[in-house]
Amino acid sequence: MGKVTGFMEIDRQVAKYQPASDRIRHFREFIIPMSDPEVTKQAARCMDCGIPYCHGPTGCPVHNQIPDWNDLVYNNRWEEAIRNLHSTNNFPEFTGRVCPAPCEEACTLNLEDAPVTIKTIEQAIADKAYELGFIAPQPATVKTGKKVAVIGSGPAGLAAAQQLARAGHEVHVYERESKAGGLLRYGIPDFKMEKNFIDRRVEQMTGEGVTFHYGANIGVDLPVEQLVADHDAVVYCGGSETPRPAGIPGGELHGVYDAMPYLVQQNRRIGRENIDSVAWAAEPILAGAKHVVVVGGGDTASDCVGTAFRQGAVKVTQLDIRPQPPEKEDKLAIWPFWATKMRTSSSQAEGAVREFQVATLEFVGEDGQLTGVRCCEVDERRQPIAGTEFIIKADLAFIAIGFSGPMKDGVLTELEGKLGVNVDRRGSSNVIANDRDYKTSLDKLWAAGDVRRGQSLVVWAIREGRQAAQAIDEALMGQSLLPR
Repeated sequence: MGKVTGFMEIDRQVAKYQPASDRIRHFREFIIPMSDPEVTKQAARCMDCGIPYCHGPTGCPVHNQIPDWNDLVYNNRWEEAIRNLHSTNNFPEFTGRVCPAPCEEACTLNLEDAPVTIKTIEQAIADKAYELGFIAPQPATVKTGKKVAVIGSGPAGLAAAQQLARAGHEVHVYERESKAGGLLRYGIPDFKMEKNFIDRRVEQMTGEGVTFHYGANIGVDLPVEQLVADHDAVVYCGGSETPRPAGIPGGELHGVYDAMPYLVQQNRRIGRENIDSVAWAAEPILAGAKHVVVVGGGDTASDCVGTAFRQGAVKVTQLDIRPQPPEKEDKLAIWPFWATKMRTSSSQAEGAVREFQVATLEFVGEDGQLTGVRCCEVDERRQPIAGTEFIIKADLAFIAIGFSGPMKDGVLTELEGKLGVNVDRRGSSNVIANDRDYKTSLDKLWAAGDVRRGQSLVVWAIREGRQAAQAIDEALMGQSLLPR
């Protein structure tokens, strides 16, 4: 905990944003960091609440020891704070920026709508640690002689690779794209997390002995079977990239796209990479001077909204088939679990028009070009209400209703078809492995992250990568000192 009476004396304070009129002019991060004294005061608010739900099963998936490092920050012991934070989370600068913070929902002070600013403090610890030079490569002192391959360099793959390298194994990471990060790099916009943070971790991991192989499309350029034969263990950490089919008529019109090609293209532009990728889109997708409609109410939809504003969209409308949630939840019925309540993302706050309880019936157009989206209001059962149809003008529309599983071509095709790995055939095609040893039905192959659990959060990917690494280390060595 922090100061004994801190929660009674100090008000909750969160980091401020640049004004919307300023931040939509660039793709950089726009949060104005709090000063060290301000962070210390916020850490002082952590109370001796008996049962710290913030890092229990309802709070932090990686079980960050939040009260402990809040106390360390309160006492200005930054080096010990980052050491404690790293004991459970390899990449706190990632989660401090993009995690939705279920820990704050589970905070006891959230009963008073004033939880400790855990996410802000976590980011501050990581950024301060880099500033003071506390983060450096930690190569293993003893090598095991074992060789492990990691397929995919998203947060699950990076976490697994770093843990395995520190255990003394020779680790090779195979990444389809030209840079590491997976959807953390190519799916999450730079205004939410700039990609130099990934580059810093890759540099650290390279110093720890991890070898990165870029442009390696496993299952296409290099068979999975060969990786399994050449390594003592292989862990598949692919992302959930297959868009959930919307089945909306008119989806073939020019101007209608799935969300991910749009986000990937823009991230590649900022990273000065080639955007001409057949895997994502055959042409540039730009929202400048256009009326944009985004179908979906989640994080990916919100990312499309923010990207469209920064590209110069005239108007952005977001359609959500769900009813508008209440402004405030029933604390006694919900806490410490994640509450369904009205939330406005920073992107939505930049001027998006949000339509709730609206179904997308059809994309309409002229001469093959999108001109509008035909919608209607729906009832509580999501059934159309007669006489409520209307058309929203649209030059560009994005479908952002989630993902159904990993890409079918490449790794998954070979695993399922040639190697007989068990996959979930209920529509997701996720690789089947439990959350204890992460072992698949194929000898020497493990799976972790979205490819196993389905579309999820960065913090869950880190957890699964760490736990899979511990299971692999134990399988190879008979025992493991790696934490789960």
